[in-house]
Amino acid sequence: MARLSIAVLSIFYFSAALRAPLRRPQRPARRAVAMSAVETIETDALVVGGGISGCTLAHNLHRSGASVLLAEARDYLGGNVKSRQEDGFTWEEGPNSFATQPSIVRIAYELGIADELVFADESLPPWVFHSGVLHPLPKGQGGKGPAGQIELVFGPNGVLKFGLAGDLLTWPGKIRAAIGAFLGHPPPPEGKEETIREWVTRTLGEEVFLRCIDPFVSGVYAGDPETLSMKAALPKINRIERYSYNIEWNKFGALFYGGLARQVELTKERKAAPPDPAWPEFEYGNPGSFRNGLSTLPNAIAKELGDSAKTSWSLEKLEKSSRGYRATFQTPDGLKLVDAKTVTSTVPAHALGGEVLKRVLPEAAPLVDEVRATIKRKGVYYPPVCACTVAYPKTAFRDVELPNGFGNLRDLPGFGSLNPRTEGVRTLGTLWSSSLFPGRCPPDYNVLLNYIGGSRDVGLAALSEEEIVAEVDKGCRAVLLNADAPPPKVLGTKIWPTAIPQYELGHLDLIETLEKAEADAPGLWVCGNYRSGVAFPDCVTFGYDHAKVVAGYLDNA
Repeated sequence: MARLSIAVLSIFYFSAALRAPLRRPQRPARRAVAMSAVETIETDALVVGGGISGCTLAHNLHRSGASVLLAEARDYLGGNVKSRQEDGFTWEEGPNSFATQPSIVRIAYELGIADELVFADESLPPWVFHSGVLHPLPKGQGGKGPAGQIELVFGPNGVLKFGLAGDLLTWPGKIRAAIGAFLGHPPPPEGKEETIREWVTRTLGEEVFLRCIDPFVSGVYAGDPETLSMKAALPKINRIERYSYNIEWNKFGALFYGGLARQVELTKERKAAPPDPAWPEFEYGNPGSFRNGLSTLPNAIAKELGDSAKTSWSLEKLEKSSRGYRATFQTPDGLKLVDAKTVTSTVPAHALGGEVLKRVLPEAAPLVDEVRATIKRKGVYYPPVCACTVAYPKTAFRDVELPNGFGNLRDLPGFGSLNPRTEGVRTLGTLWSSSLFPGRCPPDYNVLLNYIGGSRDVGLAALSEEEIVAEVDKGCRAVLLNADAPPPKVLGTKIWPTAIPQYELGHLDLIETLEKAEADAPGLWVCGNYRSGVAFPDCVTFGYDHAKVVAGYLDNA
């Protein structure tokens, strides 16, 4: 059960693996050079796509001394990261926070925005709404090292209390989960790629899936656990089973012991690559943001890059050239050509169709048009999701005391609440934004960021904003509000028609095909969050790691 808790929390907080810092000797920067009236720009590295992956990659290449050009089709950098401020409220139109990792603290320090970092109270738990009641999931109290592990197991909101006194799971469900965690479970089927639902049901039981994992999958991917690949979508959790079976005496693969083995390994990795003492102090995995929202990061990169960051530049085609690659862009000032030694695409997979890569990497076409009949998908699927932010007076919330000493619901003492699909609440989950970070709203209000839509609710895209707000308000009333609560103050309703790439069955085969094709196209990489991970820290870490690859290629070219 302890390993179940750790696994669930790691999913909820989007934990990412550590990466070593990028260390490269500085060399004089070579500015992009205009080539007379033909409007051709020469550069070492062209980065196409200005989301978090592309922004952080361009930042690291810029720091390494390479000339870089970052081109983004939208009129701003940051991709789905958009922060808003108005009338004393601060809210997000995309992701709400990140699970803090060294890569994020490092880039904030490099950009001079480390003093803008804000972190949530480490003891605040995630909550699950079930049978009309909010249930806290196990969480430590903020202790460090061994003390933190003891808190997670024996603390007032620890695993032991969750198992013995909590009522999210029935006793049969608890016993089934304990068997899988401490005794063992059926082995994985040979030659079959398991979905998330199949894996969790096999190892921990159906009840754990329905009441714990299903709502988290909805929260992370807005996806369908019956089509998402466990190995592709949740590789860090999936590999715990491998660690378990690698323990010689653990013949039946009890997950708890594999989780301990991974924890020991992770501790060694962190000690081998400690944070720079000049960075602000942080805790791994703790929810974080910036004082004025997540857009602080891409805005700082835009300022750093200056004229080397182009917005409203749409890539039309990419061709080979004597220098490397020639890209044709449609811009507000007409067609522009960029001649680059290297090209890295970080645009969404669905934007790679047509002529974009046809001349240089036709093997990338499956990302857009390969049909996977078993799950009825064509290419990498991006379902629609809406981020709807509303505010209510604190007095509109139920005046009830929450379990395990967390206090009154009106103070929203938690990360947020998630809704299992069995509960009949259309909203996937609600993040309690104003209780996470300071200064998000006036003191007499609470701000709620609600996500609605996803793979199992594509009809969301056909709703009007008024209809979406009505559904969100209905969900908030079912979970958090008094019956006579006033209408919400609507801060923002942002519909993302193609929101989050789905790592479904067959996804890893698509990526393997792409990797093989790249081997025959030196200096060209087709990347993005459909390949390196959907979470904010995954995208930032990609920027560091891939910058090393590009810089190494340039050094040897």
